[in-house]
Amino acid sequence: MGEKSEKIKVKFDGENLVVTDRSGIDSLASRGYGVKESDRLILAPYEVLYLLSKEVVEVIGPSSEILEFKDVLDLFKSRDENLWVRYLMYRDLRSRGYVVREGFGLGIDFRVYERGTYGEKPATYLIYGIQEGKPVSIGDLSKTLAYTQNLKKKLILAVLSRRGEVVYYSLSKLTFSK
Repeated sequence: MGEKSEKIKVKFDGENLVVTDRSGIDSLASRGYGVKESDRLILAPYEVLYLLSKEVVEVIGPSSEILEFKDVLDLFKSRDENLWVRYLMYRDLRSRGYVVREGFGLGIDFRVYERGTYGEKPATYLIYGIQEGKPVSIGDLSKTLAYTQNLKKKLILAVLSRRGEVVYYSLSKLTFSK
């Protein structure tokens, strides 16, 4: 067996999780991670947690200390109370071979691309994540579904069970015919 390749360095600058190394930027961006911003790649906390769990990255804190998985989780969960839920959904979708990108409002957590289409076609699915036992307004779901259908996308409800498993449901408009 060959040696493991060098981990990509992610720096926490006090605000963002950033990759500045050109080869790291190219490697991650080509696989659908992060948002390019001039000469750096900004990663979402759930992306970094996933990459840490896969031992792809090493996170360096503001004082040059190495941050572990729990450190990153603790740092960012105060900014996003649903970080753990988003990470579990993200991890599940990535493990199924999908490229997963940040959602865009109305409760949409993620955009998901069909396997092999990232960079060639737009996202097919929009993921609306909820936790088992937490109520969700039908009005909110209805607005999100209408918005999704206007974009010609498929809305997927991702339900995180109390055991940490994710179950997916496709949502569509109910129509009655006479």
